[in-house]
Amino acid sequence: MGGRLFVICAVALLATGCFKDKPRGNPDQSAQEVRQLLDRWTNAFEAKNLDGVMAYYAPGDRLDSYDLIPPLQYKGAAAYRKNYADFFKQFKGPLHLEERDVDIEAGADIAFAHGLERLTGTMTDGTPVDMWMRWTSGYRKINGRWYAIHDHVSVPVDLATGKAITNLKP
Repeated sequence: MGGRLFVICAVALLATGCFKDKPRGNPDQSAQEVRQLLDRWTNAFEAKNLDGVMAYYAPGDRLDSYDLIPPLQYKGAAAYRKNYADFFKQFKGPLHLEERDVDIEAGADIAFAHGLERLTGTMTDGTPVDMWMRWTSGYRKINGRWYAIHDHVSVPVDLATGKAITNLKP
């Protein structure tokens, strides 16, 4: 009788959801924290503040990134830091970013964001830059702080010529 009562109670608990996973964290708060992280990154990027930009990314080897500038993949924060340093050296004066259609999906410790981004600035030789890009980033909360652990930036390509199409507007 005791075994049967245990089984009945266990089934009742399962049916009422006592063993269901409870949602963790606050997705709205997580999304807001990731939005703040993106805003800090944008401000640092526009100022060409390398340390501020790199504060956005997970330290060490936790970062995988795919950027506009070769090579195809950067492994780790040190490689991406060098990429940003080289990129910033190509521009004189400040840079400007305009974001469109940014979407953030966040859980307790993992989040993803994507959107469109317009980069404007002037290269050191005086050439103006005005281009739209697509980006996707993945985030992880590490020791209570959000970091980008995956970054992907791309531009549309004309398949016939293999050249980037930079003058598109969303």
